[in-house]
Amino acid sequence: MTQKPVLFHVPYKSQVTPVDPYQHVLLISAVSIHQWRVMRLVGSLQLVLLLAFTSTATGLNIPLEVEQPPTIINSSSGPIIALPFDKSITIQCEARGNPPPEYRWTKDGKEFIPPHITTNRHHRVGTFVLHNKQVVEFRGKYRCYSSNKLGTAMTEEIELRVPNVPKFPKEVNSPLVVKEGDPIILECNPPEGVAPIKIYWMSIGLEHIEQDERVSVGADGNLYFAYALLKDSRQDYCCFASFTKIRTIVQKTAMAVVVKSLKPGNESADSGEATEPPPVRMPGLLLPSGVQTEKVLLRGEHLKLECIPRGYPTPKVTWMKMGDKLPSRTILNKHGKLLSISAVDESDAGKYMCKAQNSAGEAVHYFDVIVEEPPKWLSEPPQSQLTVIGTDVHIKCSVRGKPSPDITWRRNGRLFKDDPVNNKRVLDDTVVLHNAKTEDSAVYQCEASNSHGSVLANINIMVINMAPLILTRDYQEYAVVLGGDILLNCSVFSSPPSKISWARDDTLETIDGIRFFPLNESLQIISADKKDSGIYQCVASNSEGKSDITAVLDVKDPTHIVYPPQDVQVISGTTAQLMCQAEYDKSLQSTFEVVWRKDGEEIPLLSEENSRYFADYGMLQIMSVNLSDQGAYTCVARTSLDGDNATALLTVLDVPDAPKIVEISELQSPRNISLDWIPGSDHNSSVIEFIVEYEESQWEPGRWRELQKVPGNQATAELALHGNLNYQFRVYAVNAVGPGPPSEPTERYKTPPAAPEKNPANIKIQGHSPNQMDISWEPLLPIEHNGPGLEYRVRYRKLGVGDEWKLHMVNRHSFVVTNTSTFVPYEIEIQSRNSHGWGPEPKIVTGYSGEDVPTAAPRDIAVEVINTTVLRVSWTPAPPATVRGHLGGHHVHWVRRRSLLNPNKILDERQSLSFPGKRTHAIVPGLEPFSEYRLTVNVFNKKGNGPNSDPVTFNTPEGAPAQVPILTASNAQIDSILLVWGPPREANGILTGYLLQHHLINETTLEVVDSQETHITGADTTQWKLHGLEGGSLYRFLLSACTAAGCGPPLTQESSTVALEHLSPTPAGAPVQSIPALLNVSSYVSDTFAKISWTAIEEQQDSELYVAYMNNSDGFWRISEAVNTSQGFHVIDGLKPGTVYTVRLMSKRLLDNASIFEDVIQTRLQGAVGQKSSFSTQGWFIGTMCAVALLTLVVLMACFVRRNRGGKYAGTPPPTQRQEMFSMEKVKEKEDLHPDPESQGLNEDSFGDCSDSEEKPLKGSSVCSLNGAMGDGVSRDSMVDYADGGREFNEDGSFIGEYSDRRQGGSVSEPSGPRPVTA
Repeated sequence: MTQKPVLFHVPYKSQVTPVDPYQHVLLISAVSIHQWRVMRLVGSLQLVLLLAFTSTATGLNIPLEVEQPPTIINSSSGPIIALPFDKSITIQCEARGNPPPEYRWTKDGKEFIPPHITTNRHHRVGTFVLHNKQVVEFRGKYRCYSSNKLGTAMTEEIELRVPNVPKFPKEVNSPLVVKEGDPIILECNPPEGVAPIKIYWMSIGLEHIEQDERVSVGADGNLYFAYALLKDSRQDYCCFASFTKIRTIVQKTAMAVVVKSLKPGNESADSGEATEPPPVRMPGLLLPSGVQTEKVLLRGEHLKLECIPRGYPTPKVTWMKMGDKLPSRTILNKHGKLLSISAVDESDAGKYMCKAQNSAGEAVHYFDVIVEEPPKWLSEPPQSQLTVIGTDVHIKCSVRGKPSPDITWRRNGRLFKDDPVNNKRVLDDTVVLHNAKTEDSAVYQCEASNSHGSVLANINIMVINMAPLILTRDYQEYAVVLGGDILLNCSVFSSPPSKISWARDDTLETIDGIRFFPLNESLQIISADKKDSGIYQCVASNSEGKSDITAVLDVKDPTHIVYPPQDVQVISGTTAQLMCQAEYDKSLQSTFEVVWRKDGEEIPLLSEENSRYFADYGMLQIMSVNLSDQGAYTCVARTSLDGDNATALLTVLDVPDAPKIVEISELQSPRNISLDWIPGSDHNSSVIEFIVEYEESQWEPGRWRELQKVPGNQATAELALHGNLNYQFRVYAVNAVGPGPPSEPTERYKTPPAAPEKNPANIKIQGHSPNQMDISWEPLLPIEHNGPGLEYRVRYRKLGVGDEWKLHMVNRHSFVVTNTSTFVPYEIEIQSRNSHGWGPEPKIVTGYSGEDVPTAAPRDIAVEVINTTVLRVSWTPAPPATVRGHLGGHHVHWVRRRSLLNPNKILDERQSLSFPGKRTHAIVPGLEPFSEYRLTVNVFNKKGNGPNSDPVTFNTPEGAPAQVPILTASNAQIDSILLVWGPPREANGILTGYLLQHHLINETTLEVVDSQETHITGADTTQWKLHGLEGGSLYRFLLSACTAAGCGPPLTQESSTVALEHLSPTPAGAPVQSIPALLNVSSYVSDTFAKISWTAIEEQQDSELYVAYMNNSDGFWRISEAVNTSQGFHVIDGLKPGTVYTVRLMSKRLLDNASIFEDVIQTRLQGAVGQKSSFSTQGWFIGTMCAVALLTLVVLMACFVRRNRGGKYAGTPPPTQRQEMFSMEKVKEKEDLHPDPESQGLNEDSFGDCSDSEEKPLKGSSVCSLNGAMGDGVSRDSMVDYADGGREFNEDGSFIGEYSDRRQGGSVSEPSGPRPVTA
């Protein structure tokens, strides 16, 4: 049969693995070992084994693999009482043995076959069950016998008692008639039943019969009266017997008592109460009877001696022990009539006397107390024995008892008698087996009995010679942590005893060392080391043979907490976290766990929905912490071998508890009190302050308001109270966590009424109209009234003129004085009063009557222009009398009438500033340079603005221009770069030109190597080609716009010239890269769209290009889908009116400087659309356009003929180009001779050299510039410097062109496909 291993718990870091699951430890007492050594000297061997105790017998703990006689391991102890409510009765008998034992029962000494035998799933048992319905027929004394071929064991007698249901017999009781003064005995005679039994005497109405010195219930259940009184007469004396074990109470038939009066003519109690006491009577004893009683009881029982006296007056009972003092454990009850001694022993035996004594005499009774004892073992029952053949076996049965017990010997349940012939002797309490043989093996029974009971012992005697049988499993694996102790087990059964030896790694050498200790059959290793891991061999041998097993030891790394939890403080209601990280032997990972304990108790970490504890990866989280969570938390990291622990303190901070016992005490007056309290717990956070609150029942019942704050180290407050209020107070504490709950409110405290203690505050004097004065104030709070009948006295008079005071009594908190002069000063007083008197003397407040708007304006307005945007204005204030109120300040208004750059356009841009207070000048910022302004000043008060002053006109001077919006570098050559820019949006004056600076940059150190400046005087110039640059070098360009006032901030751009080695000779006319060759690139710009047109040569008819455009104000590029060059145009729509854009044509959809063309355009303003019709419908304009179309056709034809002839000369324009240029110049001259009156203001850039009336060519798009562009084709300039804010361009490009004029055009229907590209 496989047994489960037993885990031995040892301290952490020294825990060992379970001992062998199949071990059977043989314990040898020191005495037995000594005896064995002595017996060995005389040539005999004996092994005395200490046995494991069972519930009924002691036996050898011999493995069941060895044949052995039965051993009783469990049996019922008697007597067994079958109670009425028991469903069944179980009588147990269970034994072990090999072969498995059989069972038989006897009942009252006769063979008995049990009705219902129970079974055990491992082996058969002798236990049987009796059901309640049939249990009566099974009352008796039982004995169980357990037998196999080696012997028979037996149990003590088990008595089954089946008590009857107790009941009183039916009887008719005649009334008991006694004379007054006679004793009375009412007999109960309770029925037999299951003890314990309690007797109660009561009436039919369940009223207890009162007991005292005269009346008492004896131990026999009878009711005794020392003498009768008339009041004892009644018809319902009832005896109740309570059997608590069976939960039953039975009642005897009621008895009647009639007490006859000793006075003549007064026969019963019904005649009235006796006025004279009974005559004196000699004492006697109602219980016990006779002179002497013998009392026998067992040792350990409770002694109870009772003497119930009779006589009048009631005798007093006293006790004594003859020849000795009463034991200290003596207790007297029932008015001294009952003597009790608990747990008696032999010293309590002897003669006791009770004496009943009154004024008439005394009576005595003697008790002879005898203490006896049932049989008991002197020390322990006789032990079973295992011995070898040929030895002498002694079995001694040492018992005590009173009377002296008789000893009966049995062998296998049968009487065993003295047999000297066969060397078997029975010597009273000892059995001796001389020269024991195998057949002497049996179960011997020793039974000692006297009149009070018996004891029985089964002694298994095994006479056997046997070779060693090792009970520990072979190749048992053991594990221990480094530094721990381990026990390698080798449990052996043999007869005679075996010699045990241990060896290491299959060697024959015995293990030796200071850390290795043989312990019985096992080997103990102290402070195990890594080198102790390996194989160990246990060898057991005796005279009958030899056996061995192998044990395997593995020394593991210890478990150690490397990051223990730290002490932490948390606020109640939050989450607490405790960390605990440990290292352990990885081979023990399956058994490793982290357990948390709080104050020594393990925290359940089940996955319950309502659990507040969560543990994962060494972290313990406590959700919604409360005060009960405070304590010491221990992290236990453990494996099946060892563990480590660390403890941290969790301190919970919470709001303070409510103060307790808040008490009021008066000080100097009823309205000055002291409030005292006892602070509550601060819950680990010191109290910062106490808040005293009040509630009054008259004005705001139920509403608590703060009255006073008290420092946290103070538990008292002095309070000044208002009159005529019914107060109650409470206190709460505040700590760093927050405010705690308030205390219980005090009892009500009423203050007497009194005059007001203050006058109204915050008096305001206003005038909402010119001829009145409005006076208002903050009224007293209701609790400040201090009594009934509150009102206010208002007094006022003009200031400084000696007027008499005028007064009014009002109940409200405002008053209006009418018919006043405008803005006149007054003196005002407001005083409070109630039914108990006036408030304190009021303070005088000065105010003014109503205001009106000013009637005059400031004079002598003077303007001083400080710079182009700031001026200083000064004035002479208006007379104070004309302000007619409190001076609010001055308003300065100015209007920008026109820009001096465009004087014919009226702007009317109005602005103003307010300057509060009394002043005579102001600084006006934010002006525009080179503009004409008009300025006025007026004064204002609360009622409004006065009239404006006379206007002053002035001009602001020119200023430096704003930064140019865009600067690009393109067409980089070996020694030149083309710069193109747009004019500044704000010229701030008349442009005189541009300042261009260029710096040669060392690309390694980024230092400036050389610098030059160029002054460009043409105000209309928007491009400049720099020559004389170094090839393959980086340049930084800075461009500023200039006026007569100076130059504006520069815009910077960097670009590099082309290195010589990057140029390669190409055939004349061959393109450098495959990009679409475009002619006549032009644009038409409207207010919300632009049309870009081109002409592609035949070889590039099916090429693709992309159109990109950027709003120059935000630097955000948008790129169209691919456009076929044969389409000839692309429309960009969704543009903003009056906005500058940069447009690029690109051969690929990347912003990488490789643009074919680039230009800057500006959309028109929506208000100028109407000029289109008058411009384009002029007859001369139509004729001119027709002429241009005809000339263009001639030029194209000439180009075609020239191309067919072939050949071009480098550096010289072909005749076709020269003719085209000549034709364009002629057209321009013609247009100049016939100018349009509405287009006089347009400069020569309004129309391109190759444009018609509808489109403007992109700069550089003529045939002349086309060949140059074809030579390089890719611009390397960067536009990054011009990105707005932090944005970056996806593509850096260059362009050729300048700003276009603001021309208008109609709408077109061609769709366009540009889409935004994130820059």
